[in-house]
Amino acid sequence: MPKKQKRQNSKTEADSTYFLKLVLYVVLGSLWLKFSMPLEIGSFVLTGIPLGLMVGLLFASHDHFQVDRKIEYAILIVMTVMSYFLPTGIVI
Repeated sequence: MPKKQKRQNSKTEADSTYFLKLVLYVVLGSLWLKFSMPLEIGSFVLTGIPLGLMVGLLFASHDHFQVDRKIEYAILIVMTVMSYFLPTGIVI
């Protein structure tokens, strides 16, 4: 009888796929829905909504590779904070 070979069921991600995901999170993190006239709610002033952050967090939470989630969250948050001060996003 032939020996049964053990299957290695290790899921690895190609470098190009990983790089594409990082670029996706950079783009999503910089996507804002900004208002031309800031909304004032009491003493709170709302200049925009981080729409890309919300979508990016949704994508990152469903990622199969759990080790990468921390990196994806960090990229999303850093890009969201940086793009808040830059003229990026959609102005309505």
